[in-house]
Amino acid sequence: MGNEYAVDKALVRRSFEQAAATYDAAAVLQDEVCRRMLARLDYIRLEPAVVLDAGSGTGNAAAGLLTRYPRARVVALDLALAMAQRARARRPWWRGVLDWHGPRLAAVCGDIEKLPLAEECVDMAWSNLAVQWTSEPQRAFSEIRRALKPGGVFMFSSFGPDTLKELRAAYQGVDRHTHVHRFIDMHDLGDMLVACGFGDPVMDMELITLTFPDVRALMRDLKAIGAHNMTRGRPTALSGKSLLEKVARNYEAFRRDGQLPATFEVVYGHAWKPRPAVTADGRPIIPLKVAR
Repeated sequence: MGNEYAVDKALVRRSFEQAAATYDAAAVLQDEVCRRMLARLDYIRLEPAVVLDAGSGTGNAAAGLLTRYPRARVVALDLALAMAQRARARRPWWRGVLDWHGPRLAAVCGDIEKLPLAEECVDMAWSNLAVQWTSEPQRAFSEIRRALKPGGVFMFSSFGPDTLKELRAAYQGVDRHTHVHRFIDMHDLGDMLVACGFGDPVMDMELITLTFPDVRALMRDLKAIGAHNMTRGRPTALSGKSLLEKVARNYEAFRRDGQLPATFEVVYGHAWKPRPAVTADGRPIIPLKVAR
């Protein structure tokens, strides 16, 4: 991947800081993917005591996780302080977030690629549509594996290469800059999980299409959730009116039934942190590498 497609983490933080106030009203897709991920937990045989919500945004998923696991504590972690503050402010509205041990939700400002957590301190890690905004997804996976207890599970979603393919095509050739983030393929994400030491990875994807009356409506929604162009190859000045008009004309080729489609390739994955291998009497098995 060329450097022009690398994510600018400072811009990611700033974008989501600015979007915190408008995020909930515009995060239709994020909420839908969250619901679908929660449904997938039916197939995960685990009752976690501590759940990490990595890239928690304003805390929508944390509410679902607290309901799903009524005895668990949830650490809602986000790179943007304003998002974490929104999650913390949301807490009193939820039923059952307090027990005799104290609050069941902790909202933390932190980086997925450098988690402010001790080793092996969570039973489940969850991340809904946040991995694509990391500088190095494999580093994020390594950090999550470090924080997971043996036998813990990591469940996540991300965007795949066909996300916003219509917008990418509309921008094709209008200038020399990158305007749409290049998203990582499902199979590459699976390979990263294995390289980090996760076991039994399961990956799949689906296409979800949203429709908009015009390109400006799409761009407003992307800006409202903080999900606009955050690559290092983005234009550093505001796009001119003529460029946007050309993009709008190009996008018209995709109009169907009076609406413009925006495709999102949603990638789902989960994998486990293996338990240490032991002998029948409980002694650890340490594999030896034989030099050749």
